[in-house]
Order: sequence, then C-alpha cells, then structure tokens
Amino acid sequence: MRKNIVAGNWKMNTTVPEGVKLAKEVNDAVAAAGDLKCDVVIGVPFTHLTAVKAVIDINKVGLAAENCADHTSGAYTGEVSAPMVASTGANYVILGHSERRGYYGETYEILKNKVDLALESGLKIIFCCGESLEERENGSFKEVIKAELADSLFHLSAEAFANIVIAYEPIWAIGTGKTATSDQAQEVHAFIRGLVAEKYGEQVANDTTILYGGSCKPANAPELFAKPDIDGGLIGGASLKAESFMGIVTAF
Repeated sequence: MRKNIVAGNWKMNTTVPEGVKLAKEVNDAVAAAGDLKCDVVIGVPFTHLTAVKAVIDINKVGLAAENCADHTSGAYTGEVSAPMVASTGANYVILGHSERRGYYGETYEILKNKVDLALESGLKIIFCCGESLEERENGSFKEVIKAELADSLFHLSAEAFANIVIAYEPIWAIGTGKTATSDQAQEVHAFIRGLVAEKYGEQVANDTTILYGGSCKPANAPELFAKPDIDGGLIGGASLKAESFMGIVTAF
C-alpha cells in the first residue's frame, strides 16, 4: 500500500528562529491530531535543517532539504551535498522543482546525478515534474512530463525507485492562485502512474506515491485528495502557517 503524504516546501522563507517556531507548531499539531491518514514532511532551507531537526519528532514529521548538489564534495563554493544534508538528520530531499529547473538551469542530467547521490546518502526523494502554461495549451505536456521522469529517474532499479515520491506540479499553478481542476490533476497523476507501470510493472506503480502541488489549500485539498491517483500534496505558500498546513493534512 502506498503512503499518503502531505509535504511542505517553505522555499526561501523564514529566518532560523521563525522556522524553528513554525516547525514546533507543526510538530505539536501533528502530535495533538493523533491518528492521521497521511505522513507529514516539512521541506526547509539548508540553514534550518539542524535546528528544526532538534525540535521535531522525526518519526511523526519528516524533514526535507529543498535541494542538494550534483557533487559529493569538492571546490563547489556555496553548494550543499547530499551527504551534508543526510548528516543533519533530514530524511528527504526535494529535487527537480520547476523553480530550480527554470531559474538555475537544472537539466535532466544534473537531476539524474542528484538523484543518484541522494539515494546513495540514504535520502528519500520528492521528485517534481510539471508543464508550463504554453506546454499545457499546445498539448505537449504529457511528452514533457514523460521526459522529465524518464531521463532523470527511470535508470533506477525497482528497488531504488521505491525511495522516490513523485510530485506533479503544473508550473502555471505554482504561486499563481490557479489550481488544476481535480479532474485535470487526476488525469496527469494516472498518466504518471501508467509511465511507472510501463517501466517497473503494476505493483511498483501501485506502491508509488504521487503528490499534487500548485496552489493546494485547505479549501480544495479534500476534492483533490479524493481522486484515486492523488496521494497528497507538496504545499508551498499554505505550508508557511501551521493552521493552513494542518488544514491540508487533515483533508484526508
């Protein structure tokens, strides 16, 4: 049985004290909620990882870095490697976000390297894919998503792929207030699951968690999460307040 997951992606927000306060609030809310129907993960800036790890119960709230380098060590000033991330106690890393692809030129090959290094360091991966508005409107979005997954993930063995969570994030719905309809999201999630089935078989596909990201809020989360192939969300802006984030967590 695949897991339902709601993961926050704080992006470049909060100072360390602010982040620690928010993490404590999320941790306390998860503890108070009791038997949740999903796993909870928070993705925080590199600067926050160690401090946040100290104030959460890692068995109840997973901890993700928002990126890692495509090298293990060396003369790469300002970069943070997968082993460095793992050494903080984080257990996830977010890779392939459209902001990383678009602003920082991350290619399929760069992401393939990051995937391999993250897995070697024992990290689970939340791997993002999704199309631009132009690609959605011209009908090429399925080919785009297929290439994003095939060229960066499908070299993995089935055993390694078990550590991958896929997040479908239509770029046109990230931070815009626009959201794919639940039917649009379900169509793409089912397509992604079909791609995984073609590569690894039905059992692996059925065990793969696929999240939706893109202006997911407490108001629309129940409708999205009710779809058979939507297994949770990767949450941006709504993860910056414990109340709104937990409103999504409890949508299950």
